[in-house]
Amino acid sequence: MRWPQIAAKTRNETNDALCAITLAMLRDVRGRPSDELLRQALRNWAFVVPRPESRTAPPDVRLALRWAERASRPLTDLMDPAVMRVVLQALRLKHDGTVAAAETQRHKRMTLVNAVRYAIEQGRLRSDPVANVNWRIAKTVKQVDPRVVANPAQARFLLLPKARGRRLVGLLAGMYYAGLRPEEVAAVTLPDCVLPADGWGRVILHVTRPQAGKKWTDTGKLHDERGLKSRPPGNAIAQRALALRKAEGTLSGHALGEDTDAVKGPSYDLLADIAAVLPETEERVWNERIALRLAELRPEVYGGWKGENVTSALKPHGIKTRDVAGTTDDGARTTRRGIARADLTKAIAERDQNRGAA
Repeated sequence: MRWPQIAAKTRNETNDALCAITLAMLRDVRGRPSDELLRQALRNWAFVVPRPESRTAPPDVRLALRWAERASRPLTDLMDPAVMRVVLQALRLKHDGTVAAAETQRHKRMTLVNAVRYAIEQGRLRSDPVANVNWRIAKTVKQVDPRVVANPAQARFLLLPKARGRRLVGLLAGMYYAGLRPEEVAAVTLPDCVLPADGWGRVILHVTRPQAGKKWTDTGKLHDERGLKSRPPGNAIAQRALALRKAEGTLSGHALGEDTDAVKGPSYDLLADIAAVLPETEERVWNERIALRLAELRPEVYGGWKGENVTSALKPHGIKTRDVAGTTDDGARTTRRGIARADLTKAIAERDQNRGAA
């Protein structure tokens, strides 16, 4: 019923849930095939849209489907709380009998709820049997397993082209440094990237390409193309932003058709600029004073900066702010957020060393 509207990965998950529900509804009838064959028959032939022609199925699959049809309980058996509890209990478990993740349990239960509602709508059930059973999702322990989470040294090894191949280096780097989901990294193309010669760049996300499998996508391709997870389509956001900027008269650059690459302005080195405005005799300084000095040094770049702007700009360089004692212009002693010269010097040295190694 909902198959055409749901994502390819959701179709896969729904198929798995329907298999679990069906297996839990089978009676102990003579001639039962193996669980592996039953699951294969249900997963690859029974719960696929469009459903393949049964005559094209292998003989053992056809026999398994016929047996499942004979052994299936009547739908009205779900009105018995004992039968419904058996079905719900089956939704807690993975194929190997261990407890599934909470989100997996939740999705399987929702698949059952939707199926029951459809049966009520079609007059096959008189009321909701799920509501009669007190059932909660089994909680699983959430903890970080050091065996499967890469530490910094392991991450650097994974990013060596010889270790994983150039395509996987890009995938893993996007996940490790930008915190992207795999399906988000897979959709990134070169025009989506802002790659400066120095410092951190930007990746503009507007679509995802989750790997769902050819069986579940409308196109028959391995990857599905979807919008960003839990966010409205990027085009809707862009159109709204464009309308607002048009109303305010603040459009510029590409939005007005200008060739922004024709004239390149000079680039600036933030760390070098801070070092230039920080006298050697000043071991610690407040960020708000750094902002004022930078604005005097290069008003076209740092004009309007405040202490929090300095804090944000220094984070990618590994320089953390700290409480720094000092004297205000009125002569009062107080503590505010600032940096130490030693941290700045260290960051500049490490950056220059990395440039030389590259």
